[in-house]
Amino acid sequence: MNSPYDLVIIGGGMAGATLAAALSGHGLKLALVEAAEPKVEALPNYDDRAIALAWGARRIFEALGLWPAMAPHAAPILHIHVSEQGGFGFTHLDAAEEGVPALGEVITARDLGAVLLEHLQGLDDLDLLAPARVRWLSIEERAAHVGLEDGRELSAPLLVAADGGSSFVRQQLCFDTVRREYHQSAVIANVTPSRPHGNVAYERFTGNGPMALLPMHDERCALVWTVADEQREEVLGWDDATFLARLQENFGWRLGRFHKVGRRAAYPLSQLWVRDSVKPRAVLVGNAAHTLHPVAGQGFNLGIRDVAALAEVVLDAVRKGEDPGSERVLRRYEQWRRRDRRGVALATDSLVRLFSNRWPPLRLGRNLGLLGLELCPPARHGLARAAMGIEGRLPRLARGVPL
Repeated sequence: MNSPYDLVIIGGGMAGATLAAALSGHGLKLALVEAAEPKVEALPNYDDRAIALAWGARRIFEALGLWPAMAPHAAPILHIHVSEQGGFGFTHLDAAEEGVPALGEVITARDLGAVLLEHLQGLDDLDLLAPARVRWLSIEERAAHVGLEDGRELSAPLLVAADGGSSFVRQQLCFDTVRREYHQSAVIANVTPSRPHGNVAYERFTGNGPMALLPMHDERCALVWTVADEQREEVLGWDDATFLARLQENFGWRLGRFHKVGRRAAYPLSQLWVRDSVKPRAVLVGNAAHTLHPVAGQGFNLGIRDVAALAEVVLDAVRKGEDPGSERVLRRYEQWRRRDRRGVALATDSLVRLFSNRWPPLRLGRNLGLLGLELCPPARHGLARAAMGIEGRLPRLARGVPL
């Protein structure tokens, strides 16, 4: 069976689901293919993993009408504190100084996914094909074709790959990919300190690598702790008391004593990006196009800006009577997104490398630089705008304007 669509999205994670939500309601016939069964765990638990939404990402969800359902589950970031272990330098970003209600929001993947799934299941112009796996792909002059393992065949003028860092579509269509290994792993867990977090997010550069603590509901904090690959199994093997003691040594006492930690997990860190995110009839978005080191928490937000820009380019083309999968249309998207993607990738990579070098003169320079930022409000304002995802040419959704 061949099912023609206007657009087929491969991957029903956050990026793919948000793109489907953005394109729905504009006269298109959409298909979303997801390998996993579309369900959300019924009950929240202490170990639910957190996602940091920048202010720009929140505005995208507001413009899509999804934020009211997300807001009760989100903890605002009112203040960001940046420091280096054993150093004198620090700087801060503050929502009040930037004139916004929050610099960002922290929400669990479970809650964000539940809102998106409920929304998608109510869309009449979307076929949610899940669980369904892609078996083959074929690109012809006028259409992309997708073969599923159950024998169904889908076709559309445009194929969007939102299938994550190990993208099947990216591999099958031979996108030119560059990968940089950091030889580090991110250890993630939720912890509870003895003092209220006050909706402050912390970025702490330690001897092992960056450490982030993000405020969550119930006075929990989401921890992302970077360690060398050779230390990963040792860290994961610590009992709770040892883990909390080592965390205390590296983070310090700004939040008092850490007295609870949940389940730990770890994943290897690398940077991956494609030199060109478009090919005839196909485009990559989100982690399929780029994966970043988690320092500064920009990866998810970069992907959501991809989605907002692509939705705008596609709908503008359709309204003008253009072929949304044509090279001319897709080039507009690629040229628009290239600067943001490269800038964020360069910034995150530079931060990791700069703060991983323990050479004393460089450490002194870093701390002086942090103090310089603290004493220069215009520089902090520029940093805050970048962190909030509101620098450069913004899609309409990122400005809070519906499509």
